[in-house]
Amino acid sequence: GVECVLFNEEYMTCTWGSRETLMANYSLYYWYENRSPVVECKHYLQDRGISIGCRLNQSEIIQFQPFHVLINASLGGRTLEIPSERMQLQDLVKPEAPVNLTIRNMSNNQLQLTWTSPYPKAQCLEHAVKYRSNKDTSWTEHQVKGDIFSLPSVDYEKYYTFYVRSKINSYCGSTQLWSEWSVPVVWGSNSTSKGTAEEQLHWFWIHTVLIPIASCLLLLVLVILLVRMERVWVILMPRIPNPSKNFDELFITHNGNFQEWAGVPKDVVESFKPNYSENICYVSELPPKESYEPLWESSNHPPSVMPGALAAPHEHSPYKNSYVGV
Repeated sequence: GVECVLFNEEYMTCTWGSRETLMANYSLYYWYENRSPVVECKHYLQDRGISIGCRLNQSEIIQFQPFHVLINASLGGRTLEIPSERMQLQDLVKPEAPVNLTIRNMSNNQLQLTWTSPYPKAQCLEHAVKYRSNKDTSWTEHQVKGDIFSLPSVDYEKYYTFYVRSKINSYCGSTQLWSEWSVPVVWGSNSTSKGTAEEQLHWFWIHTVLIPIASCLLLLVLVILLVRMERVWVILMPRIPNPSKNFDELFITHNGNFQEWAGVPKDVVESFKPNYSENICYVSELPPKESYEPLWESSNHPPSVMPGALAAPHEHSPYKNSYVGV
């Protein structure tokens, strides 16, 4: 059989199986009773080359008109026609999930939950709200006619999670097709966020997407700076000074002559050279005492004492056998 769903009155899909269950080539034809000729599907839904459904755009949809579908299945040169039952499109509408969930703390421990729906005919909707606290083991669900739900009594020691979904009411159609559950909204003393669901999504994207991307970009910029900018290297990893290059000229050009390398004038260098001379001092050893003869015995004149001559050594002096003259 064929299953058709009108999504939020924006487009409709009609499906008839999956690739695993289909063995033939299928084509779809549709028409409105007493309204238009038979038309083949213009936008087939395929799964790996096998047609499994058809999509009808908003311009091809006419509500409150009986709708008919015919499926042709071709296999081995033979064609089988599979007609469907007549359908009412207003009974096939599946609204989009509610958005902008907002919780307000009213007086007397009362909470008020509001939302909006993307469905263009809000008067044709009814809603269901489900919630539970962090200490509950099951969900509590309530049917709501409008777009406001009040929770009369709350415990400030708990935190609560709320969901909302919608469907067409009995005044606009006969259907059991509920929308998907909305993004949750949380309230309470221990909740990680309060307010609208959009705000929760906003913080979710900041913490899980934006911050990691920004961190990676910052790290990449730092790596580029470290590789390309020598100044950063010098700041982060300063070089150890090497003074040997400053003395290359002293040892290579001036052969270690410090005065010449330092540029000291020659007259200053000459002024520091010593300009005095020292007399040579001769030292000799006298002959032994037995062979010692005074010089005056042979000459009959005592020798004159020379300036600076030393006195005769003391008897107990270690130098009693020697005379030193200058």
